[in-house]
Amino acid sequence: MKRTVLVAAAVLGAITLPAISHAEDNPLSFNVSLTSDYRYRGISQSRLRPALQGGIDYALPAGFYVGAWASTIKWIKDIPGGGGGVEIDLYGGLKGEITKELTYDVGLLTYQYPSNKLTPSANTTELYGALSFGPATVKYSHAVTNTFANADSKNSFYLEAVASFDVGGGVTLAPHVGYQKIKGPNQTVGSYTDYSLTASVDLSGFIVSAAIVGTNADKVFYSSPVNGKELGKPGLVLAVKKTF
Repeated sequence: MKRTVLVAAAVLGAITLPAISHAEDNPLSFNVSLTSDYRYRGISQSRLRPALQGGIDYALPAGFYVGAWASTIKWIKDIPGGGGGVEIDLYGGLKGEITKELTYDVGLLTYQYPSNKLTPSANTTELYGALSFGPATVKYSHAVTNTFANADSKNSFYLEAVASFDVGGGVTLAPHVGYQKIKGPNQTVGSYTDYSLTASVDLSGFIVSAAIVGTNADKVFYSSPVNGKELGKPGLVLAVKKTF
């Protein structure tokens, strides 16, 4: 991916952060997953190739939580002199109820790319807030630093909505739509809308999913410098995840 291209990390087809359980009898959880293409906000972070991912979450008293998540990536290494091939996300926040039906989730998330040599740095920090009502969640993420190696892009934001529906037979459908706004000189070519529809099923503790993912992102700006492939093009992403 080009040096100025927006990138980040998270779980495909979901509201950015991994799902966190606050069960008092088991506050610590681990997850590991394999995906055919690491898409984040619709853009491939792995040059349309597979990625290995994993994380750890810890639920603190009163709804507070902390966690870490990591994935293999290719976009920084693909840039001459770019460096790092791993993304590490560190986050913490607070979840709670406003009413029985309406819940909130607020926190801070920092994306770190060890050994990245990009200028400006790919490292990015965002504040986020989400409201959930029934099966639907709306979330807003606001960058308090430059945004994923985009120059002068502080105060960029991402607004997204997702829902989760049990359609029977153990299958869950999750439609998602989001809008990424990039501030600064890359505003016109960097801003875009993404969408996905994910179907998942729990098979003896392994969550198997298939997602149709796409964007209207600029085809030149969001392209691989290695092979010129469009990184935001529509595609099918398969994944398997295990939580311990």
